[in-house]
Amino acid sequence: MPLNDAHCHFFSRRFFEMLARDAGGRFDADPAASVPEALGWEAPGTTQQLANRWMAEIDRHQVQRAALIASVPGDEQAIVEALAMHPAAFVGFFMVNPLAESAVERTRQALSDGVRGVCLFPAMQRYSLLDARVAAIVDVAAHTRSAAVFVHCGVLSVGARKKLELPSRFEARFGHPLDVQALAANWPDVPFIIPHFGAGFLHEALMAADMCPNIHLDTSSSNRWIKYFPGLTLETVFRHAVQVLGPERLLFGTDSSFFPRGWQRPIFDTQVEALDRLNLNARDVDLILGGNFDRLFPLITAQA
Repeated sequence: MPLNDAHCHFFSRRFFEMLARDAGGRFDADPAASVPEALGWEAPGTTQQLANRWMAEIDRHQVQRAALIASVPGDEQAIVEALAMHPAAFVGFFMVNPLAESAVERTRQALSDGVRGVCLFPAMQRYSLLDARVAAIVDVAAHTRSAAVFVHCGVLSVGARKKLELPSRFEARFGHPLDVQALAANWPDVPFIIPHFGAGFLHEALMAADMCPNIHLDTSSSNRWIKYFPGLTLETVFRHAVQVLGPERLLFGTDSSFFPRGWQRPIFDTQVEALDRLNLNARDVDLILGGNFDRLFPLITAQA
């Protein structure tokens, strides 16, 4: 059984520098060391050190491949460097803000450099997914081999910001799965990924995916949004998702991010237990835990 993780965050030096900037001077002395220290995390070190740390971590847990997400806009070069070091193990994703002046050019460059997932966080940067500037980003992905568009919908929370008592002026109304459906309908050959089962918009995410066969859901995180639905369990969430999408459009993920916590084995165990209770056949479980990821993001060799 191939085990692939479709959702891990690559918290490079730039991630911590951006947190320090928002902290208004509290971490001016080497933010890549002082911010992790305040959080109780390990410092990332260089990009090469962090890439090797991730490689050792997924190897230890027998994860064959992982999507690493550059988690602040403008950090795609860190992912490009990580991919160059471990091309068979990592698939690169990066966050882009479509409102930024150079967004289209940055997206085109990142994809040409081998990054394959374009990540949109509309609640974070507060833009409509129906904005023409978003369409321009998706169109670039549509002209790139094996590229996907990842759209965070629903509840958005950045744990590091909470712990540092930084404001999070996110607007969940912008991250609506039915807006993803509108994009997916216009670009039917582009795979779209909605993480965390829609993060509170389960019903709407299932509707969107039912209308557009190029919409996939990832299963990542502890899915605490379930608390908004009394009586709902992770097992029931999986059951509904399999019934609507089939096992072919679900991507296992953990939402792992910082060290020393590392790869979140407890999330894997919890999800596998939920899948076991559904009595799915081995083929369907294998697709969710790894096969679908390999299909969306096949290994690209230099000769290909």
